[in-house]
Amino acid sequence: MIEPKEKPCKGNNSKTIGLGCGNPTKYRVYGLGKMCGCYSDFLLNTEAGKLILNKSILKVQKPRLEMQKVEKLDKDTKTLKASLINTRMQVHAYIRERDKGKSCISCGCDWNSNFQAGHYYKAETFETLKFNLENINGQCQKCNLFLDGNFDNYGLNLPNRIGIEKFNELTKLAEVDKHYSKVWNVESLKEVRGLLKQNKSFVNE
Repeated sequence: MIEPKEKPCKGNNSKTIGLGCGNPTKYRVYGLGKMCGCYSDFLLNTEAGKLILNKSILKVQKPRLEMQKVEKLDKDTKTLKASLINTRMQVHAYIRERDKGKSCISCGCDWNSNFQAGHYYKAETFETLKFNLENINGQCQKCNLFLDGNFDNYGLNLPNRIGIEKFNELTKLAEVDKHYSKVWNVESLKEVRGLLKQNKSFVNE
C-alpha cells in the first residue's frame, strides 16, 4: 500500500478554497486535512459542508431506515394476525354461548356441546361479514364441516332465527361486499371485541 504524501492543508476546489490551515497533512478531502480538523470545521460550519454532511448521513441512514420499515411492517403484520385470531376465537365463543340450547341452524338437530359457530356467508369469501353476529349461528359439526355449511337449509331457516328484516340487511351487505370488501385493522377488530363485551360479560379482552 502506497503511503500518501504530506501536502499543505488548503482547499483545492470552489467549496473549500481558502479554508485550510496550511499545515502539512497526509490525509485530505477537498484539500483539507482530516487530522488537523479543517475538514470537520468545513462540514460543520459552512453551508456547502453541511450539504455534504447531510447527504452522507442520509446515505448511511437509508439502509437502516429501510430495515426499520421492513421490521415495522413485519411487526404490524404479526400484530394484525394475532388480533384476527383473538377476535375470531372470541366471536365464536360468544356465538356458542349465545346459541346454547338452540337447534342447528341448518338441519334442526338438537343442540349438543360440540356445536360450532357456522357462517351463512363464508368468512373466507365475505370479509365484511366475517364477524357479523347475524351471519354466524350455532351449527352442528356435520353441517358445518361435512356439508360445507349446508347453505341452502341455512338460508331457509335463518330468517326465522334473526327476523326477515335482519336477513334482508345481511343479504344487502353481502352484495356490497362483492364490490367493496372490508379491510380489517387492529382498531376495527378491537371494536368488535368491545361489542362482544357489551353483549356478554363472559368474553375476555
